[in-house]
Amino acid sequence: MRRHALSAALALSGARAIAAQSAPPSTDIFLATLAVRGTTVTVGTPVNITHRDGYDNQPSFTPDGRAILYTVRADSQTDIWRYELASKAATQLTHTAESEYSATVTPDGRGFSVIRVERDSTQRLWRFAMTGEHPALVLANVKPVGYHAWADDSTLVVFVLGRPSTLQRVSVRGGEPVVLARDIGRALQRIPGQHAISFVQSDSAKGAWIERLDVATGTVTPIAPLPEGSEYHAWTRSGALLATQRATIVRWNAATKTWSIVATFADPALGKVSRIAIGPHDDMIAIVAEPGSLPP
Repeated sequence: MRRHALSAALALSGARAIAAQSAPPSTDIFLATLAVRGTTVTVGTPVNITHRDGYDNQPSFTPDGRAILYTVRADSQTDIWRYELASKAATQLTHTAESEYSATVTPDGRGFSVIRVERDSTQRLWRFAMTGEHPALVLANVKPVGYHAWADDSTLVVFVLGRPSTLQRVSVRGGEPVVLARDIGRALQRIPGQHAISFVQSDSAKGAWIERLDVATGTVTPIAPLPEGSEYHAWTRSGALLATQRATIVRWNAATKTWSIVATFADPALGKVSRIAIGPHDDMIAIVAEPGSLPP
């Protein structure tokens, strides 16, 4: 049976951080150019696009690559903002009494889905119009949801908080959720060109692994061991698997079964890199970082 103390701790800390509205660490979002040519991945010099004390996190690109949706916490309130890459203008989208996290453009392109912390602290999946208006509940009976990824127009894969945390497949058309994995991490990523989602599976014997979920069959297969000290990963459109590790971004080489460094950051503001998001054209990367001590 898969059990891992780290996974349980992450699930519990995630529940406390969101539901209890405890103050998360101060983070900023950086934007850098990205070039993917064959087996070579190049990351340009990151530019801080939020640059303030407080929580700016969970970036996701719009399908046209022109903007980023992200989470901003001010005092005890969390809302979704939009950053335009061309004009460098930031606009607040949601203005609610509730808190919203993890904005993701819906498959129809007409809105974005979020994890919403309701007034009674219930965490469920909601949807807003792209203007930040007209909130509507997406999954009424699935809770507490921590993270989510759209597999197709009607199917979601969600991280449900608990002891242990579970990976569940659910349809917006109804039906009972299907539990497909337990003791999972917080990173859920749609694999480009496949009807599949990648996630992090914790295992007391072999450690944490990035694994592939076939959404249709529910089959789970291992892809790569997660780098030491890492938690997050992302895919380029061309299929390159990237992860973060302290002040670096690394790439998985399936042929040699090793991780190699593609970017190392000397700026102390990028001392603790966490989430990354890759633009739909493989030309931009958003990097979340918490200031920290750089490795010697």
